[in-house]
Amino acid sequence: MKKQVMIVDDEPTIRETVTLILEECGYTVIKARNGRACLEEMRKGFKGIILMDILMPGLTGWDTIRAIIAEKLLKDTLICMLTGQASPGENGAELEEHVFDYLTKPFCGEDLMRCVENAASVLVP
Repeated sequence: MKKQVMIVDDEPTIRETVTLILEECGYTVIKARNGRACLEEMRKGFKGIILMDILMPGLTGWDTIRAIIAEKLLKDTLICMLTGQASPGENGAELEEHVFDYLTKPFCGEDLMRCVENAASVLVP
């Protein structure tokens, strides 16, 4: 059974592109346009892989991860950063242990699937 993936990105084009690729490969995809929408899905019980953008209006990706940790919502979930930044920078350095992988924009479908499949292989069914 394929895992669920949540794409958290403020860019509609990124959300739609990632959704098309993942759904074609059999994944169930939940789209969140920002950190607040991600937190709402987590509170509803989302478990799976999160592809998280860093730079978003309102809550950044790092702020969202901090909230997920504070609310103890990380169980059975892996976070992969989907970002234009090559490194976490000083704003996210302390959260490195909570990030499974980084996928740097622009990315190709093969890189996206490699990232998602690696994360899926680690999650307990």
